[in-house]
Amino acid sequence: MLRASAFDTREATPDVSIVMPCLNETQSLPHCIANARDALDRIALRYGLSGEIVIADNGSTDGSQSLARSLGARVVNVSRKGYGAAIIGGFDEAYGRFLVMGDCDGSYDFTDSVAMIGRLLDGAELCMGSRFKGGIAPGAMPWKNRYIGNPVLTGILNLFFRTGISDAHCGLRAIRADAYRTLGLDSSGMEFASEMVIKASLKGLRTAEVPATLSRDLRDRAPHLRPWRDGWRHLRYLFMLSPTWAFGVPALALMGVGTLILLIAALHAFGVLQGEARFGTSWTILSTFMVTTGHFAALMALATHLYGVKAGFRRMRPLIRKLENVLTLETALLSGVGLMLLSALSLMGVGIWWGAHGFAALPTNLPLLAAIGLGVIGFQNALGGVLIAVIGGHETRLTAHSTSQPEAVFPLSIAA
Repeated sequence: MLRASAFDTREATPDVSIVMPCLNETQSLPHCIANARDALDRIALRYGLSGEIVIADNGSTDGSQSLARSLGARVVNVSRKGYGAAIIGGFDEAYGRFLVMGDCDGSYDFTDSVAMIGRLLDGAELCMGSRFKGGIAPGAMPWKNRYIGNPVLTGILNLFFRTGISDAHCGLRAIRADAYRTLGLDSSGMEFASEMVIKASLKGLRTAEVPATLSRDLRDRAPHLRPWRDGWRHLRYLFMLSPTWAFGVPALALMGVGTLILLIAALHAFGVLQGEARFGTSWTILSTFMVTTGHFAALMALATHLYGVKAGFRRMRPLIRKLENVLTLETALLSGVGLMLLSALSLMGVGIWWGAHGFAALPTNLPLLAAIGLGVIGFQNALGGVLIAVIGGHETRLTAHSTSQPEAVFPLSIAA
């Protein structure tokens, strides 16, 4: 049996902290605390580790705080609202070197965390539960969450970040305290579940997965989860932490298709390709827009990637590291000014040709569009270089402070 002091004094220095976010949960708290105590007893028996139960209260008005204390748990009051804020507040105040999180609505069985602690002891830094591997009781998860929301969001997360896990939104998971502190987690809402997995992947944490069961919760009221709202919060967060998919993929698609159209139109204009031209004025205007917009998206991909590296939750891509001596503010400004001068000279040449031919309609608009495109790209280079330099801390080398992983992180804040 665990000593009572293990739950309420720092001197006990428990090894494992089970943290539960709480908002008016008097109905389910007795079951959850008893279940967590059972899990800690099993952890103590199997691994010889002591533990504590931490209730991260998020402003309960039904007496959950006093009930939790009477049941032997330690209560941490978290003023910042939201599921993620409550977990972060509880983790920050937990004493253990192994942190377990799980809802206090009775839906998770904390004895499933015994195997999680074993995986952490074996070398994993984060251990996820998988409800799809462990079992979901009838009525425990709405059909739209089980068959649409979770599979779709988990699939997108795995596509974007290659985590390889089967259930990215399982609320029962364990993490080493030192690993948690390196992640700089900051999400206040339900997207916290995605943030932990994403940043663990970006930081290269060793991640394991074990089966976890999901039961019907014990409350007689609606859950705090709002499927459509919280699903959107998760989805937007995936894109905000993925410069490749938010900006890089659109940039490649726009620039690739736009350049191809312009190339085919140019080959027709110069007689290299015979036959009827498939791409006329309308298409070449559209393709110029695609190329310049794609270039802008590429600059945004670079800026957000470097921000993530500087913030400490992303590793710099090898290609960018190789180009770091070229990626400077001076290079951006010089290339921008150079392209704008080339654009001006090209426009001047078009104007001279036009005047020399009696101001008749141009036989092709490609030289004009090329000149305009060069000017826009040059302008974007100059402004983009300044923007990235400001994000990097007003350094002229755009990858400054991004070549190593800092000990202190500056988390990406997402509005609640």
